[in-house]
Amino acid sequence: MAPEILRFPEGTRTAEQAAAAVGCELGQIVKSLVFLCDGEPVLALTSGANRVDTDRLGALLVGAISRADADAVREATGYAIGGTPPFGHARQLRAVVDRALLGYAAVWAAAGTPDTVFELTPEQLVQASGAEVGDFAAD
Repeated sequence: MAPEILRFPEGTRTAEQAAAAVGCELGQIVKSLVFLCDGEPVLALTSGANRVDTDRLGALLVGAISRADADAVREATGYAIGGTPPFGHARQLRAVVDRALLGYAAVWAAAGTPDTVFELTPEQLVQASGAEVGDFAAD
């Protein structure tokens, strides 16, 4: 995959900023969130319109979930919070994709910095990240 990377000087650090920059629905933004499952980093690729329910995530991954701090995110992915892409990390992470993202023809993800994004299909997201699709969004 060779996506076109777009840069927005005003920033795309949050899902709201990214959606405004590219002119898409908030739900089309892929939030690449790192959690710890029994102490091991995992990646929850979440729709920008959703929040992660850590109990549901833990049930899906079969483990105790806690949020990774900024140092753990950088160590696991090689990227800082606010610019973490959904794949291409320092090491392969177990990943899950929010089923809500599959409802869109295209989604947008961070491209490694807090001011860059790229467009891809949900199918490309699942394939490139090696993620399983699951239901872990909060109600």
